[in-house]
Amino acid sequence: MQTYPWLQHYPSSVPFQINPDRYESLVIFLEEALEKYKNLPMLENMGKILTYAEINRLTQNFAAYLQNCTNLKPGDHIAIQLPNLLQYPIAMLGALRAGMVVVNVNPLYTAYELEQQIKNATTKGIIILSNFAHNLASIVQNTPVKTVIVTEVGDLLGKVKGFLTNFTVKHIKKLVPDYKFPKSLQVTSFNKALRLGAKVSFKRVTPPATQPAFLQYTGGTTGISKGVILTHKHMLANIEQMYAFMQVVLNEGKETFITPLPLYHIFALNVNLLAPIYLGAKNVLITNPRDIRSLVNELRKHKFTCITGVNTLFNALLSHTNFPLLNFSSLKVSLAGGVALQDAVAEKWEKVTGVPLIEGYGLTEASPCITSNIPNGTHRKSTIGIPLPSTLIKIVDEQFKEVLPGQPGQLLAKGPQVMESYWNNPEETEQAFHEGWLQTGDIAVMSQDGYVKILDRKKEMINVSGFNVYPNEIENIALMHPKVLEAAAVGTWEEGGKEMVKLFVVKKDASLTVEELINYCRLRLTNYKVPRYIEFRDILPKSNVGKILRRVLQEEEKQKQLLE
Repeated sequence: MQTYPWLQHYPSSVPFQINPDRYESLVIFLEEALEKYKNLPMLENMGKILTYAEINRLTQNFAAYLQNCTNLKPGDHIAIQLPNLLQYPIAMLGALRAGMVVVNVNPLYTAYELEQQIKNATTKGIIILSNFAHNLASIVQNTPVKTVIVTEVGDLLGKVKGFLTNFTVKHIKKLVPDYKFPKSLQVTSFNKALRLGAKVSFKRVTPPATQPAFLQYTGGTTGISKGVILTHKHMLANIEQMYAFMQVVLNEGKETFITPLPLYHIFALNVNLLAPIYLGAKNVLITNPRDIRSLVNELRKHKFTCITGVNTLFNALLSHTNFPLLNFSSLKVSLAGGVALQDAVAEKWEKVTGVPLIEGYGLTEASPCITSNIPNGTHRKSTIGIPLPSTLIKIVDEQFKEVLPGQPGQLLAKGPQVMESYWNNPEETEQAFHEGWLQTGDIAVMSQDGYVKILDRKKEMINVSGFNVYPNEIENIALMHPKVLEAAAVGTWEEGGKEMVKLFVVKKDASLTVEELINYCRLRLTNYKVPRYIEFRDILPKSNVGKILRRVLQEEEKQKQLLE
């Protein structure tokens, strides 16, 4: 028997091991790609296209500004709080070229959350959208931030379109609350920073592979958000690993990626922005993916070859009337990650587009990818595929003993993409590992030949009379019902502390009844898995990347119990 059964599924062009030391830093990797693909389009947003050569110039100008016109030094932490605009990759890549460490910040953060992250990360500078600047202005004096660069939505769209966009956002839609920064801060506009940077000399910096490139904060689903230290080597290793799988079907200089997920999230940051640079791909940035009508209209303009997303986004697209009318003839890869892909969504996607919706898996602590289906027709439905090159996994029981194929247990992982530690948090770092293996906190099963299926988060399992019930399974069945749009299963408690399944549902058809859905589940699930309670909602709580937040619903249930 093979020690690593998944290796038998690797096509001949995929190596078992990658070289994580091929590039010393992301800067060297970036410089090579920007020169190699200089005549190709790299980024597009709101109709504005920038080539690799233009990005080379703009990132160098931004880096030169940071080096010469601020007090920031190589190794300093600089935050970016931007949605998917052209300014994001320029600021991020420019900061890396200046030798700094990028701290990605969720634009939806409240002033309090922003303050906590900036202080925890000891951030000295920040690039922020004017729409959120009022939050920063209200707390900045409590933080180490001394340099602020403010940008507006239309800043890189050209003089006329940029002016009209910024006027509309600020004065018509009134999306920019008033703000005033203390005079002690150095505050500059993004475009002014680029102009000033163009007038001063750029000093090339190549950070060592072991230097942090990103301080990437986890979603905080298990409590306070933690900063994951991702070095240049971690990120480069994962880029090499993903490239090994993707080059099976993707071609250099000929791919167009659609990026609806936020670039400040690790999934889109590496899978959509950094890894495609390896291929000289074009990246279409979607600023507001929640506006499904506009997203569908944007898709109509492109011969896109790759699209990534989360389950809720794909589900929303499929529910839009005009989506099936799009031309999918160029589409090669549809990749779901971030949260479990539901079977009903995957089946409908393939039926509508003619292309399988394959699933990958990862987490912030692994830069992020650990496993994926290979997009060459060998994918397996309902699985997260097989480990990437140079990645080891195992499934273990509560005593960390490896279980047999087909038996559920916690998924552990090892590889050059896996972090060494959390930022200033030795206790959490110690708890994250067991004898050098990263504990993912996910319950999974592995087939005899190495394909992996995630059953659920360890902390979200429902215990019904001693039986483990996985919310994903319940949700998958519910979503097969033609009248169900979204579903989330959590545990609730009856008198005496007995745990039962409760299902929250957003209807696709208003005629759906509780009795109808319970009967539907009863025909497809064993008795203890059938939801005891069903509650219809207009919306379900979601994270910034569209994950349905079961923990919020679970907390509501706990509060109800306390009040009863």
